[in-house]
Amino acid sequence: MSSRTLVLAAAVGGLFTLGTIGAAVAGDDAAETEKCYGVADAGKNDCHTASHSCAGMAATDKDPAEWVKVPKGTCEEMGGKLTAPEA
Repeated sequence: MSSRTLVLAAAVGGLFTLGTIGAAVAGDDAAETEKCYGVADAGKNDCHTASHSCAGMAATDKDPAEWVKVPKGTCEEMGGKLTAPEA
């Protein structure tokens, strides 16, 4: 094997390892976070609501229907709620 082939193989292996580690960390992150309603700034929400279908589309700050993921146990300290408002 040439040195170029070895470097390429090492780079591809490194990318695969980073992807695997990233997926494991993302899974752990979900267990340590919670949806927090009413604290998102305009354009900083994490996901869809009844009025739109994409993250980053919150029109106003602190809209009670918009949510972001926050570390567990911090939502209510920030003034948010753990449940969505009733429609």
